Amino acid sequence: NMNDFTSQEIVKLIWAYATVGYKPKDSTQLYDLLSEKAIENLDMFNSQNIANTVWAYAKLGYSAPNLFDAISNEIIQEIDNFNSQSIAITLWSYAKVGHPAPQLFDAMSHKAIQELDTFNFQEITNTIWAYAKVKHSSCPELFDAIAEKVIEKIDNNTILNSQNIANIVWAYATIGHSSPKLFDVF
Repeated sequence: NMNDFTSQEIVKLIWAYATVGYKPKDSTQLYDLLSEKAIENLDMFNSQNIANTVWAYAKLGYSAPNLFDAISNEIIQEIDNFNSQSIAITLWSYAKVGHPAPQLFDAMSHKAIQELDTFNFQEITNTIWAYAKVKHSSCPELFDAIAEKVIEKIDNNTILNSQNIANIVWAYATIGHSSPKLFDVF
């Protein structure tokens, strides 16, 4: 009985289904029910629960617009509780399912800039990819800050993989944000 599930148990269930790629015959009904329960319990979710939930739906390739809208509103109110990992996962998930959330992306850009020193290279790549994927170009200060951080990481001999480089260059090109210094380091 789904009514007996705590918020943590709901998140674990959704995450587990996504992790193993479980898609039952009646997956629409199941995922909609889990989405409804998650919305009912959102006030009990922490930033990791939120990130894990949207990641799971993105991984399953299942769009849950009501859930993503509700989570977007919750994040904007609780954004101070988000760290680099939860920011990157959340933004990637919204982009992956193609769910536009301009207010969320605006709010996350400011938080990402504040937390940028704590981002690892994969989190930077996923974040900038997400902005480009949803064509959210109203945050040029984020692109500038990320360009500076990437250059700094390269100057400090951080090893980049070809996928990260390709995704970063693609993101800047897709958004139309010029960053000659960044492109020169590649």
